[in-house]
Amino acid sequence: MPGFETGIAGGFALILLLLVGLVFILYLVPLPLWIAAWASGAYVGLFTLIGMRLRRVPPGTVVTARISAVKAGLDIPLNDLEAHYLAGGNVVRVVNAMISADKANIALPFKRAAAIDLAGRDIVEAVKMSVIPKVIETPKIAAVAKDGIQLIAISRVTVRTNIDRLVGGAGEETIIARVGEGMVSTIGSATSHKAVLENPDHISKNILSKGLDAGTAYEILSIDIADVDVGENIGAKLQIDQANADKQIAQAKAEERRAMAVALEQEMRARVVEAEAEVPRAMAEAFRQGNLGIMDYYKMKNVQADTSMRDAIASTGDEPGAPQRK
Repeated sequence: MPGFETGIAGGFALILLLLVGLVFILYLVPLPLWIAAWASGAYVGLFTLIGMRLRRVPPGTVVTARISAVKAGLDIPLNDLEAHYLAGGNVVRVVNAMISADKANIALPFKRAAAIDLAGRDIVEAVKMSVIPKVIETPKIAAVAKDGIQLIAISRVTVRTNIDRLVGGAGEETIIARVGEGMVSTIGSATSHKAVLENPDHISKNILSKGLDAGTAYEILSIDIADVDVGENIGAKLQIDQANADKQIAQAKAEERRAMAVALEQEMRARVVEAEAEVPRAMAEAFRQGNLGIMDYYKMKNVQADTSMRDAIASTGDEPGAPQRK
């Protein structure tokens, strides 16, 4: 019976088509979510839910966040939540942060919370730090007092989030850098390292008076000096290095003077040798001009020989009348 089989096949196809259509309608029109919103007092229209589906916005995320806000007593427009989601924000995190801030009596409008979330900061953690301050420990900061003694200090900075300056404000790194700069300045201006060891709270008071939290996303509540250690005697070390440098400079100048003296001595000897080389030439010229006779020449040679003999006798101590060497 071909006609009967064809009718059965058509019936199954119709049923399947109806099931697919029903599933599509239930997906497009989330009735359970609509009922939950209506029962919670955060009514959302069916056409609004369908529009959210068409705009590729998950109704479950946005409507659930709105229900949480309404139950906490916050009136957040659905369009703002949807716009924040489309901008890439985390709707649930923003709503949870606003609920926490409202319970802690912290003013946090939706626009500011959305801006903080879109800026990449953890808005929930920021609100938590506004309620429970955070302690930031600085690394070891080395500074030198005026007496040349090095001090190594560690401080703990208690901060809390400043919601008003969270967008565009500097982070923890800036706080640590400014506190370290204040510690170096305070220790460096101390006359003696003993004064710093006796009153370490002077460091924290001086730093707090400078308003280091200006332009940052935090408010400094207190600065406590956790530890102060005595380091090296930098002043004595610098003096030793300076003395060694002066010594090397003096040695270099002395070596320069010695080299100049040696060069001058060699130059004088060269001049003497040059002058002695001119003597035979001058004598020959004197012979040719008749200024020097042969007898005069022999007398000069006798005087030179006598002088040489006396020098030889003086070197051995055998000169007549001289004391004999033992």
